[in-house]
Amino acid sequence: MLKVVAIMFSGIAVGYLLRKRRLRVVPHAVTVLIWLLLFFLGVEVGENPQVINGIRDLGLEALWLSLTGIAGTILFSWALWRWAGGKKKKGGRS
Repeated sequence: MLKVVAIMFSGIAVGYLLRKRRLRVVPHAVTVLIWLLLFFLGVEVGENPQVINGIRDLGLEALWLSLTGIAGTILFSWALWRWAGGKKKKGGRS
């Protein structure tokens, strides 16, 4: 963990020192490196038998969390809408 923090701070220092230069290759390099990291993360997950054997359960749990998150968002949005704009006017509904 200390290595990660040290590398991050060294990158901040280098970025600070080179802030006046136009580094056009950096955004492209970052994109390629993120793709590589995601690929190797997928490789590592794919070779883990516990993850592969439990993929059905993980998928169902992810589906359940997504659906309940969406339902909760809709419910609380509706409640906030009613609370904020639900003041009745004379002679009818709002």
